[in-house]
Amino acid sequence: MTATLLPSSPPQSLSPNQSLTPVSAQVNTAGHLQIGGCDVVELAEHFGTPLYIVDETTLRQGCRAYRAAFERFYGGEVKILYATKAWNCLALCALMLQEGLGLDVASGGELYTALQAGAAAQEIYLHGNAKSAAELDMALEAGCTLVVDNPQELTLLAQRAAARQQVARILVRVNPGIDVHTHEYIRTGQIDSKFGIGLGEMGSVLQQISTLPQIQLAGLHAHIGSQIFDLQGHRDLGGVLAQLWTQAQQLGLALTELNVGGGLGIRYVESDDPPSIAAWVEAVCQGVKQGFETAGLPLPRLLCEPGRSLLGPAAVTAYQVGATKQIPPSPNLPQGRTYLNVDGGMSDNPRPITYQAIYTPLSAQRPEAEPIQTVTLAGKHCESGDLLIREARLPEVAPGDILVVLATGAYSYSMASNYNRYPRAAAVLVNAGQAEVIIRRETYADLIRQDVVPSHLKSGMLES
Repeated sequence: MTATLLPSSPPQSLSPNQSLTPVSAQVNTAGHLQIGGCDVVELAEHFGTPLYIVDETTLRQGCRAYRAAFERFYGGEVKILYATKAWNCLALCALMLQEGLGLDVASGGELYTALQAGAAAQEIYLHGNAKSAAELDMALEAGCTLVVDNPQELTLLAQRAAARQQVARILVRVNPGIDVHTHEYIRTGQIDSKFGIGLGEMGSVLQQISTLPQIQLAGLHAHIGSQIFDLQGHRDLGGVLAQLWTQAQQLGLALTELNVGGGLGIRYVESDDPPSIAAWVEAVCQGVKQGFETAGLPLPRLLCEPGRSLLGPAAVTAYQVGATKQIPPSPNLPQGRTYLNVDGGMSDNPRPITYQAIYTPLSAQRPEAEPIQTVTLAGKHCESGDLLIREARLPEVAPGDILVVLATGAYSYSMASNYNRYPRAAAVLVNAGQAEVIIRRETYADLIRQDVVPSHLKSGMLES
């Protein structure tokens, strides 16, 4: 018997970000969920759970879809940067570099990881609205481009660069005043945002830059939000930035790069209908080309920063099923409730409790079975809000079975914690029937590695 595509998998002609499962997901001859040619039940048995499973094919297809779309719709120079805040680790940075992408980093730790993964300085752009002096020095030492977020940071950066007798290459992050329909915590381009310099301040900031020999302004940056389905904001963005570009040129500033951020959404549940990668790129390119043509400007070197749309659909998280708890019907709960416990939760995926994010579950043993029950998928942490999925539709499952939660590649591991002192989960990269560990599972010893006990408290402690 040959493997068959899952019923929930969209046709191969659709964009990876529109797929509910990794693009390599199939049902194998054992009837189990298979990703990257690997049986998910066997992966869970071998590597333990919770387990992040990352499909290399989905990642590479996403990268190539972005590159192909820009070649089709832009006509000028383009650099795609992977937004590493979605998931930053050595293996994923190395894979993105191999696919020709640069790396967008948001902290000293992400910068360090990018450098250790072999990224060259010209491939790295450092973000952050509250960069420390140490992070600025680290970026100057590395020689990467900095995305300046506010006037105070600009002043501090100029001082640090002067002390090093160095010129800092920067983009200025603009707050374009464009609101989008997404969760309030991941909107970034509206007027009331902690990110970026408002349009009313940009004139004085550009004037300040023109007087600073320690600063080389390479271009402008704007990012309007994340998990976006409506493309109009991206069409509008080009015109706003073209007007600022003209102001900068009038001050003698020679800009070359325009970074339009990222934000394309993905499918977390069947009802989600995100635009394709190609549609997002087309909207971005239309906005930039129209805005710059209207302003009489040549096309800039165009940069963008996809993160969620690359990593999100590429990974699932596998859990082992534990006990079930039945809440009988009552006047306040007419249908009752069934809690299905799993061996992970908010420490490996804090998005449900943080953003009220919703996901789709699947039985790894019986991925094609019809759902017959509605359960609340409950995490194991000491927190009433630790509920991974409130209305999960599942077939019959038993303790010890493996469930997967789909589309967990973005902002799950990167936001993971040791809440309740649970070790963070392992991650494997799967491709062509091979699974390789890219993040080892933490141990209890790892949890206390950085702990320090003052000498006057050590009496009675176990000798190590």
